[in-house]
Order: sequence, then C-alpha cells, then structure tokens
Amino acid sequence: MATTPAPLAAPSQLTHYLSVAVPARLADEGARIGLVLLALQRTHSASLGGALVAALMIPHVVAAPVLGALADRVRRRKLFHASCLLTYGLGLAATALTVGRLPAGYALALVAATGCAAPLVTGGLTSLLGELVPPDRLSRAFSIDSTSYNLAGICGPAVAAALSAAAGPASALVVLGAAGVFAAGAMATLRLAPRPGTRERSARLRPADLATGALELLKNPPLRAVTWASSAGQIGIGALPVLTALLAKQYDAGWAAGGLMTAFAAGALAGSLIYAVRPWTETHPERVVLACLLTTGPPLALAAVRPSLALTALLFALSGVCTGPLFSALLAARERYAPTAVRTQIFTLGAGLKSTAAAGGAAVAGALGGLGTSTLLLAAAACQLLATGLGAALLATRRDARVSRASEDFRADESSGSRRARTAAPRTTESRNTTEPRTPWENGT
Repeated sequence: MATTPAPLAAPSQLTHYLSVAVPARLADEGARIGLVLLALQRTHSASLGGALVAALMIPHVVAAPVLGALADRVRRRKLFHASCLLTYGLGLAATALTVGRLPAGYALALVAATGCAAPLVTGGLTSLLGELVPPDRLSRAFSIDSTSYNLAGICGPAVAAALSAAAGPASALVVLGAAGVFAAGAMATLRLAPRPGTRERSARLRPADLATGALELLKNPPLRAVTWASSAGQIGIGALPVLTALLAKQYDAGWAAGGLMTAFAAGALAGSLIYAVRPWTETHPERVVLACLLTTGPPLALAAVRPSLALTALLFALSGVCTGPLFSALLAARERYAPTAVRTQIFTLGAGLKSTAAAGGAAVAGALGGLGTSTLLLAAAACQLLATGLGAALLATRRDARVSRASEDFRADESSGSRRARTAAPRTTESRNTTEPRTPWENGT
C-alpha cells in the first residue's frame, strides 16, 4: 500500500514539469528566428542577426559548467531554476527594446547575458526528472521529455515567424519572453524536495568543481560512450539545415528548405512517442543510443542518390524516427550513470557539447557546399557510422575495467599469503566489500 501514491502522483508531477519545459523550450527555439527577423527589420543587417544568434547560443556551452555546478550545490534549487528561467524570459523581452535603438554592442551584451541562463532551459531542466518520476517510469518520462524538444524545434520557429508576420518581430520576442516568464512561474510551484545532505555541503564554488562533470565524462565508460558518440553523430545532423537549403535549390523547390527539416523533426517526434509507449530497455540505454546512431545514417545515404523530392522527404523522416529513441535513451543514460553530486553538470555539459557539434557541422557543411549535396549527405551518414564505432570502442572499456579490477583483487589475495585466497576462484567486483561505493557501470547493471 505504501507504493500506491507514487504512481498516482507521477503523472501530475510530469505534467507540471512539462508546463515548465514546453514554453521555456519554445522560447529558446523561437528566439533564434525572432532575433534575425528583428535585426533585418530595424537595421537591414543579416550579419547583425547572425551575431545575435551566436551571442545567444555560445553561452549554451560556455556557461554550462558554471550553471550546472551551481545547480548541483545550491540549497534552493527550485528558486535557482526559476530565477534563471525568469532571467531568460525578461532578457528576450528586453532585447526587443534594444536592437536597432541602442548601439549593437549593448544589444549583443544583453543577448549574451540572456543566453547564460539557457543551459537550465535544456539539460538543466531534464536533470530534475529523476527526482520527479518513480524509477520504473523514468524511461517513459525521458521519452516524453524528448518530445518537448521536438515540439519546440517544430513549433518554436513557426510561432516566431507567424507572430513576426502578424505583429512584428519585436512583438514576437516579447511573446516568447512571456513564455519564459510563465515557465519561471510554473517552476516556482513545482514540488521539488530539497536534495539530501545539501545543508552540509560547502556553498563556495571552487574552480576545481567546474571540472568535476567534465572529468566524469572522460572516465565513466557508459557515460563517456553515449556523450561523445552522440556529439560526433550530431556533427552530421547539424549539417542538415545547410543541406536542405542546397537541396531546395537543386530541386528548385523553395519549400524544401524548411519542409525537409520539418519532416526530419516530425519523424523524431514520432520516434520519441513510439519509444515512450514501449521502451526497449530499462537497464542499458547506452545500447539503444548506439543502435539508433547506426540506423540514422542509411536513410541519409539513400537520399544521396537523388531520388524524387517526395522520397527524399520520406527518407529524412525515417532518419528522424531513429533520432527520437536515441535522444530519449541518451537522457536516460545520463540519469542512470551520472553521480548525484554532478548530475546537473552532466546534463548541461552534454547539451552544450551537442549544440557545439551541431554548430560545427553546419559551419563545415557551409564551407564545403561546393562539393554537392550527394557528397555532403554521404558525409552526414558517415558521421553516424563513425559515431557508432566510437561509442562501441569507448563502451568496451567498461568490461575491461571490471576484468582489470578483478585481476587486481586476485593478485592482492595472492600476495596476502592466504592459502584460501590461493585456492579460491578470482574475485570479481561483485565480491568486494559492499560498503565500498560503486558506480552502476562497475555493477554491470
């Protein structure tokens, strides 16, 4: 009877969480379009629009370690998250008053300051799910959360463009900012219990604390595998917006630039929903990540043979379907393998690395556009295959670490001079003192 309230409470907690995540991520995705349109309207400068988007996006990476570390240490996490969301929303609204009316430097500084709160809009929010949803429902919760990213990717730019056409880009940014403020209010009322032991932790943030999460991404085999493999794959995915623009020109169909990316995003949404209904595994999300990376590439490679535009859109959708479960499993892997003390850092750093990889992919595709769409599509597909190999190689050290530890334990037993140790079978990590803390990857679960 004691376990009955948790399943009943979980849906309302998840719904409440989504009331925070969806508007916040809509604002984040829509802001990029709104900033460009505002710069074009007031200054007729596409370069300023690009600089504003860069000023908003760069802090996604630069500020991630700091915000993640603070979120892992602060006592009142709900207030901290709500304050960051409020800062993001008010910053977007204030930008509508500065672009084209104050020197560009002031506008860029304001947008950059706004972007510093962005890591908690993406990975920072997702890191809270493990404390809001029962463990047996986490895989499904992460799948549902991934749909909020997909919906934001589809609807955010569309909402910004529609509002800009109807009422002007400034009004669009104000509305998007209001969505961020609404998310902050919803966050302030989220039932989030204080973290156990938080009162005893030092409130001072030391420089070494900023590297703790990054070190975990280097030494924790399953976490390392999914992080770097998904980031490598994201290089190819990040090139797709450039590729769709080139394909639209090749097929002489202007709608294809946005239409192909919409097909890809719709496929990702469908994949996330399918995985939410029936997760493939509860205990080994890293395997799902690698399997989906492997299957994301073939549809893109087939699109390189220049089929009809309708078939190309279908292939983009099929590739997107594979990225839906991939992202859901990636979130689940971060939750499963990240130590509690640095969980938010892991989520914000992981999101930042993916954003950086996507930006790099777009830049490379733009620079190599002269090679043609077929070559670039094959390169995007190859990124997925190479990412799978990278992840498999990094994950292989998981077993090697356990074997090495077992060998060390056996040698220690022999050197102790114990006759029983000499005749006994080698000890595995499972025979270690149960009071010694172990990570899930050592347990092999």
